[in-house]
Amino acid sequence: MGYEQLIARRYLLSKKNVKFVSIISTISILGVTIGVAALVVVLSVFNGFGSLVSSILINFDPHLRMESTVPIDSSGYRPMLEYISHLPNVKACSPFVGGKALIVSRNVNRVVNIRGLETDKIPLVSGLSEKLVLGSANLDDHHRSGIILGLILADRLGAVIGDTLSIVSPSSAELATMQLALPIIRRFRVVGIYESNNKDYDGYYAFTNLAGAQSLFDRAGRIDGIDIRFQSIDHADEGRNQLMEKFGKEFRYLTWYDLHRELFTVMQIERWCAYIVLCLIIAVASFNLLGSLAMTVIEKRRDIGILKSMGATNKSLKKIFGLQGLFVGIVGTIAGSIIGLFIVYLQERYHLVALDTTIYIIPAMPVEVHFGDLVYIGVAAIGLCSLASRLPAKRAANLDPVKAIRWE
Repeated sequence: MGYEQLIARRYLLSKKNVKFVSIISTISILGVTIGVAALVVVLSVFNGFGSLVSSILINFDPHLRMESTVPIDSSGYRPMLEYISHLPNVKACSPFVGGKALIVSRNVNRVVNIRGLETDKIPLVSGLSEKLVLGSANLDDHHRSGIILGLILADRLGAVIGDTLSIVSPSSAELATMQLALPIIRRFRVVGIYESNNKDYDGYYAFTNLAGAQSLFDRAGRIDGIDIRFQSIDHADEGRNQLMEKFGKEFRYLTWYDLHRELFTVMQIERWCAYIVLCLIIAVASFNLLGSLAMTVIEKRRDIGILKSMGATNKSLKKIFGLQGLFVGIVGTIAGSIIGLFIVYLQERYHLVALDTTIYIIPAMPVEVHFGDLVYIGVAAIGLCSLASRLPAKRAANLDPVKAIRWE
């Protein structure tokens, strides 16, 4: 151990003549500890909610969606399906037709998103079958095309299994308005009700078979795009790149993340805002450290003068006070991380913060620790403390040894 480390430790921990300074140093360490612990807990909560949202969306949406700029006829999309289905890591793919339409049920009108898929591919490209709470995903075994409603949408429409719904497409309504005639109404039979735990889907999306959607939106023999599901979500970006190379810019290639980019962007902004705000706790603690070290420089003015007269360089003096800031940052980071991880463990194990299961889909606030977060928190805490020690260290290095010991 060099003399700089020895002196730095004695200055920071010594109780002789600088008791008040030691108290401020202790408060600084406590401030860093509290700030780090708060960051660990809060970011773990953000991670938990982020993973929960991702799992809900991933289990329901396709991993990759190809949307065509113009409808594609069967001679164009059948070879595409054949090519895509033979790509590595592709689990399944299905053509789809989608758009907005007006549903009428018992004098209740709702504008919803209708999406048509091949019935036999629904369990493979979507989590719709797993989310059914009533009925089945069999959309073909009826005289009329079947339709599956979200639970919230079904409640708003007052619809139950077996009901017949009247649906009008925008093009049909527009044509009827221009010709002053009644719009063409398509009728669908409710065969299932799903609950995805996503209000945007449960309240505004309905699913039918491909033929029913093609008839509704006047897409006879044509589709709007292809939904693709991979063996693992990690293959979505690689698959998108392969398809972009093959089919070019005639399509929009949207991964599961792109489909909900706005939501994930907002969540990321909230996460960074929380990180910055909680870093202010550490910043306040670092200001306390700055004051503590400045008072140490004044208190140890004579010692600094003697050290300089004995040949200590400015670099060594800066190192002495810089090490004190580093020590506070490291101790506070380690202690705060341990406390934060312990709180996260208690929450995960014993559900300290429980949630009402009649309102929320989970029994307790979710938490998830990411190693990268611990690294960012540690860098911020140690960096701020080291930065706070620079000014006192510079002041100590600039002391004139003659003036410092003249009156001693």
